[in-house]
Amino acid sequence: MASAWWPCLILALLSGLAASGFLRSPSRPLGVSNGIEVYSTKISCKVTSRFAHNVVTTRAVNRADTAKEVSFDVELPKTAFITNFTLTIDGVTYPGNVKEKEVAKKQYEKAVSQGKTAGLVKASGRKLEKFTVSVNVAAGSKVTFELTYEELLKRHKGKYEMYLKVQPKQLVKHFEIEADIYEPQGISTLDAEASFITNDLLGSALTKSFSGKKGRVSFKPSLDQQRSCPTCTDSLLNGDFIITYDVNRESPANVQIVNGYFVHFFAPQGLPVVPKNVVFVIDVSGSMHGRKMEQTKDALLKILGDMKGEDYLNFILFSGDVITWKDDLVQATPENIEEARTFVKNIHDRGLTNINDGLLRGISMLNRAREEHRVPERSTSIIIMLTDGDANVGESRPEKIQENVRNAIGGKFPLYNLGFGNNLNYNFLESMALENHGLARRIYEDSDANLQLQGFYEEVANPLLTGVEVEYPENTIQDLTQNAYQHFYDGSEIVVAGRLLDKDMNNFKADVKGHGATNDLTFTEEVDMKEMEKALKEQDYIFGNYIERLWAYLTIEQLLEKRKNAHGEEKEKLTAQALDLSLKYHFVTPLTSMVVTKPEDNEDQTAIADKPGEGPVDTEAARSMAYLTSYQPPQNPYYYVDGDPHFIIQVPQKDDAICFNIDEDPGTVLRLIQDPITGLTVNGQIIGEKGGNSNSKTRKTYFGKLGIANAHMDFRMEVTPEKIALWNGAAQSTFTWLDTVTITQDGLSVTINRKKNMVISFGDGVTFVVVLHQVWKKHPVHQDFLGFYVVDSHRMSAQTHGLLGQFFQPFDFKVSDIHPGSDPTKPDATMVVKNHRLTVTRGSQKDYRKDVNIGTKVACWFVHNNGQGLIDGVHSDYIIPDLF
Repeated sequence: MASAWWPCLILALLSGLAASGFLRSPSRPLGVSNGIEVYSTKISCKVTSRFAHNVVTTRAVNRADTAKEVSFDVELPKTAFITNFTLTIDGVTYPGNVKEKEVAKKQYEKAVSQGKTAGLVKASGRKLEKFTVSVNVAAGSKVTFELTYEELLKRHKGKYEMYLKVQPKQLVKHFEIEADIYEPQGISTLDAEASFITNDLLGSALTKSFSGKKGRVSFKPSLDQQRSCPTCTDSLLNGDFIITYDVNRESPANVQIVNGYFVHFFAPQGLPVVPKNVVFVIDVSGSMHGRKMEQTKDALLKILGDMKGEDYLNFILFSGDVITWKDDLVQATPENIEEARTFVKNIHDRGLTNINDGLLRGISMLNRAREEHRVPERSTSIIIMLTDGDANVGESRPEKIQENVRNAIGGKFPLYNLGFGNNLNYNFLESMALENHGLARRIYEDSDANLQLQGFYEEVANPLLTGVEVEYPENTIQDLTQNAYQHFYDGSEIVVAGRLLDKDMNNFKADVKGHGATNDLTFTEEVDMKEMEKALKEQDYIFGNYIERLWAYLTIEQLLEKRKNAHGEEKEKLTAQALDLSLKYHFVTPLTSMVVTKPEDNEDQTAIADKPGEGPVDTEAARSMAYLTSYQPPQNPYYYVDGDPHFIIQVPQKDDAICFNIDEDPGTVLRLIQDPITGLTVNGQIIGEKGGNSNSKTRKTYFGKLGIANAHMDFRMEVTPEKIALWNGAAQSTFTWLDTVTITQDGLSVTINRKKNMVISFGDGVTFVVVLHQVWKKHPVHQDFLGFYVVDSHRMSAQTHGLLGQFFQPFDFKVSDIHPGSDPTKPDATMVVKNHRLTVTRGSQKDYRKDVNIGTKVACWFVHNNGQGLIDGVHSDYIIPDLF
């Protein structure tokens, strides 16, 4: 049931320029941009029994008379595992190695400590992840990039689909897509189409053919066919290239055995649909207001039109409370469907989000219908929940909701969770669905959200079998992948793989048992090993150990899913098993990283590629060209606020620092920086201790939320200890502190370093660092907070103001009359600053940029009374109504 979009890749070759493209000149040499000529790009896809082995090769030469940076970008499916990457420069090859993530990280950090390193970044999008590597290429030198990745194609609505989005960004002398498909069952259909080229032009550049077990698609556009117009030097290769195919299904099952490993495919046809009992549990809280609610209603109305007369259904709406359409499930008769349509049209948003009670009401309804025989005996139950946020009323602890739902369902039917948008805990939705034999799907906030909802329903609309079990003779196999499924849905496929105990056996038998709409079924498949061996000899397209690698891929995928709901020793065991297989088969998974050592400035440099998880999702901006760098503090003057909140102002002329505190109530928002010329503002909101200590002398306060905005760019960023939200105009992206990702766009770079800090640069000359302080979750008093550091401000204007900003321009102070204070370790003194004479105390604060746990001690003169006399005006002048 995983998405069957199988994008072979998106390819974008950039030549040291922003991912948004580059200026083109009619006079530049053909296929050359910024001195870099990409003269060959080949995408080779070999598919054997649904297992795809893909190699992307790009060759370029630097035609300029100086060294240039070349960047290689490939977007690949989220469900794919990278298996290899090599970089060849002037005949010297730099290979990639897959290592345990922690080992790779140490190797990478060691390289980073020796200087800036260009890195490999993979950020999640809708269906794709991006692989990027950048390298400096000397004048006249040639470079070859080669990326290999593998994936098991999932059958979706009756087809396997390869979705290629092609973006070479310039004319390429030799451009080729080649897909060879070998299917032992025989190929029944094969098609290919492109969105960026007319059918007339496509016809001459595209060849596709299939016969028996083999199929081939080739796309080789000439230079003239690549041009956006007959005299243009721009490429029109910018869009979707889609290959779809299916196999013959004379038998519902197919077993293949190679070198002691087997794979068993099962997809029966022509069975009657099992009636289903569906409860839709829909979030109608205030955050669903507007387009989201209208799209949800539109999708539900279309779904009602697809319900079958023997199905049963009900609607449960949850906000702060729970509303049901009917007390019990009702049959999908024309009259009831019409009444349901009226109910759906009148749904409106209101209140908070009570996920727990909404789900438990739906589960109870399905259980009661079964117990009281209100639904057909041979029917199956499904619960589909849609939400756009986190629970915030009633039981709101994710782990407790998960426990309640698990106990209520008791393994009897699947739960499918649809997460609408980015502002939710997707990991919680996925974990809860997986342990109840369902799955989670993110619904992206876009114009097609209603189609995404309908598309999901279509996947589960036609169950053909329930309680499916795949069985093999005892003592014949080991290391079996998942072999029991609650449902088999029409248009999908069940895949089971394993190892044979006896490689020399003559026959192999497999049974698939399940409950149909009218009876129980057992499908048996027998394999003659000698015949199988003979058939193997004709498999020209095959890479030898494909079934073993398919088994490893499927095993790792399922171990990682189980790991999401495991704890303690069980989680450690699953992790160890998945890690061992990832390393053995050279897969980049969430437990491993690809380490590439490559040349840079005559020294070997190390880059690293990780496999991200689903979690908060990025936008187009986050998938643009990025570098993964660790922050190295520059030697500029710095200004920061951290801790309770302590403001520290370094005065480089004095080789000294001044510090002051601001004591304000939790919830207060303070203006830290405001520059009317550059349009930059930074504001911070204060949080207090848990339980709210109201004694101003003993209470601790911190910054719990930061708002960073650039009015000229229409850009805003809200940072909390939980997440980071970015807005470009109305378009929002959300990340968490568990991400390691870099987002770049014109004039802006944001790098999140997992669980440590975040570096925000507005061009050259303005750089901020936000440090994350995490405390023990069960601490009775303290909570997570943020530190804010200005490490480069030389491009900010002289009109900059705010509690920190007013100090960006040089100022002077004098200290005299140093004498013992009330604390013998902290002498007092007289300071003259900004025409004020103040009593100050020598003390120290911590700089947490390099080490968030220990910090570095910074000596400073402490100005009392909320900085009075040092700051312009009084501290209350800097209080503003909200973050932006």
